[in-house]
Amino acid sequence: MNEERGADVIIVGAGLAGLTAASLLVRADRRVIVLEASARPGGRIQSLIEPTTGRVLGDLGPSWVWPPFQPIVAEWLKDLGAGTFDQYNTGNAVLDYGPGQPVQHQPLPGQHGMMRIDGGPQALVDGLLAKLPAGVLRTGQSVTSISQDASGVQVETPAELFSASHVIVAAPLRVARNSIRFSPALSDELVREIEATPTWMAVHAKALAVYEKPFWREAGLSGRIASRAGPLVEAHDLCGAHGRPAALFGFVGWPHEVREQHRPHLKDAIIAQLVRCFGGRAANPVHLHVEDWAMNPHICSPLDRAGAMPHPDVGSPLLRRAYGRAQFAVSETSDISPGLIEGAFASGMRAASLLIN
Repeated sequence: MNEERGADVIIVGAGLAGLTAASLLVRADRRVIVLEASARPGGRIQSLIEPTTGRVLGDLGPSWVWPPFQPIVAEWLKDLGAGTFDQYNTGNAVLDYGPGQPVQHQPLPGQHGMMRIDGGPQALVDGLLAKLPAGVLRTGQSVTSISQDASGVQVETPAELFSASHVIVAAPLRVARNSIRFSPALSDELVREIEATPTWMAVHAKALAVYEKPFWREAGLSGRIASRAGPLVEAHDLCGAHGRPAALFGFVGWPHEVREQHRPHLKDAIIAQLVRCFGGRAANPVHLHVEDWAMNPHICSPLDRAGAMPHPDVGSPLLRRAYGRAQFAVSETSDISPGLIEGAFASGMRAASLLIN
């Protein structure tokens, strides 16, 4: 096993929180290594990419920010040069009661301040990556152990051993607890807090349907669906700022075990529902993708799959403390907007600040 020395800080996880911390530490002239278990950075921020052009067709993770109410998001949008536009909500929504039942059209109120990002949240990830020197990010590096003593920390992967002064664990809390051996061991109290903190959206599945044009807008519909039957319990317009790319997305309401049982037929059921709600023009999307986050071992833990998934509350201060030379920094640890994009920014900023100051 090779050992690499010389980093000031090792960051475990290249989601938004980890990349935020990395960019701030690099700006402060710290030597940083970011280790990401999966093949690409971004964590829960992922996109459907058009193979021939590399264009972002739609978001597979989070889609929205609320800049009027999220000052940290507003500041980072400015810093990264990312533009925003209003979530499309013009026209009637579709109330769907299931196969054989007529749909109903009526307006549904949108959320004040709900915005989309030009290029999707992928633009935030790309902007942060652009701030990192070559060689900082190492993908395909699954961390198996973190050891610390008075001289520093050692972070081990199956192929390499990294040494640094400090480590920031920016992977989902429950996944880190299950997959990383900590020495000294985490306290029982901290372990209880980690196990009580679900990873937001970890057990959800998101469907994205891309079309040649936003035909629902032409019919006076907003693209929203509210359904009692599913498989999509909620859907929205996901078009780009000027209606291109044209797309709809929805949250699959079936629980993980039901999705597993019906996986071979899930896409057919989604298409049938879209046709029921929007007519025959919905039958042939250019792309239909279902991102089932419960199947991603880097995001979803067995405890997430087994339990309820309430929106995260602000967690215990234990999650925001440094433990010797280690600390956790993921959106669910934030005391501002936990689980959301703003929470991820805030967590990365907090972690970097503790080391810089």
